[in-house]
Amino acid sequence: MTQRAVPAGDVDYESTGTGYEQQRRSDPRIAQAILSALGDASTVVNVGAGAGSYEPTDRYVLAVEPSAAMRARRRAVGAMPAIDASAQSLPLDDDAVDAALAVLTIHQWGDALVGGLQEMRRVASGPVVILTLDGTQLQDFWLNEYLPARAQIERQRFPDIQSIRKELGGTRDFNPVPIPLDCSDGFVEAFYGRPESLLDPAVRAAQSAWQFLDQTEIDRGLTQLTDDLRSGSWDSRHGHLRETPTYTGPLALIIAAPEDECRPEHDRRTVSDRQTLASHRTWINHNLVVVANPHEQSDQAELDRAWHQPSPVDEPVDDDHPVNPPVP
Repeated sequence: MTQRAVPAGDVDYESTGTGYEQQRRSDPRIAQAILSALGDASTVVNVGAGAGSYEPTDRYVLAVEPSAAMRARRRAVGAMPAIDASAQSLPLDDDAVDAALAVLTIHQWGDALVGGLQEMRRVASGPVVILTLDGTQLQDFWLNEYLPARAQIERQRFPDIQSIRKELGGTRDFNPVPIPLDCSDGFVEAFYGRPESLLDPAVRAAQSAWQFLDQTEIDRGLTQLTDDLRSGSWDSRHGHLRETPTYTGPLALIIAAPEDECRPEHDRRTVSDRQTLASHRTWINHNLVVVANPHEQSDQAELDRAWHQPSPVDEPVDDDHPVNPPVP
């Protein structure tokens, strides 16, 4: 398992994130919002794919994940293997997939953000779908009463929504996503009505925000939260949240669909092109099956070998004489 000398993002998941795959599980209601945003895309690249949360199971997904530890966690939960690559350098041709997806990851891209967004737009012939947090809404969360520095630090990490929309171009939608009270994805705001959970070190270990806070402030804040929960002070101020079915706050979907009339003539794919690309799914799955078994000791070399074998994807698309994938 090859590790990068320098983490691709602002969090080193080679040494942190223990138990991530147990704590950060897909919530079906959030997943449905993502599926709706992807529309009828049959091929999707998932950038910063992590342990595989929210990857659609009803279409072909190519996962891209720079962390070796995260790629190993995918095997532990039975997810398909991921390619070792970074957002700013996706190993795909222009318009290679129908859609590009990034789930709660762009705040970790740092200086690579603009390049990563441009790459997602380049490789997707259809929508670019990003689930993120609106940094302007973070200051309203009750946890800031106990950790005052959190909102400011996270506001700096989460990119400005308008700048993201501008960078992606095309037709852009911004849709707030309600967080359910029993949300199974353990990001911080998911526990808006279950404050006791944030006292659990296992829960916090799967949340990157804590790594940017001073440990003294964390200890002080969690001690105060513990005292307020015991005394009833927290419930006197926020107890109604325990029975609030959803919380509409910072969680949001950005959906950017390209406008063909704004794209250069040579950079457009026809419906026939997209159908031909979709027909390669069987070929790709066949060549990835050697590393699809989570019980096998697969490594990145095997995945790269499978992915980079000669494929009809590399051949020019001829609308009159479409090329069929090779028969396994």
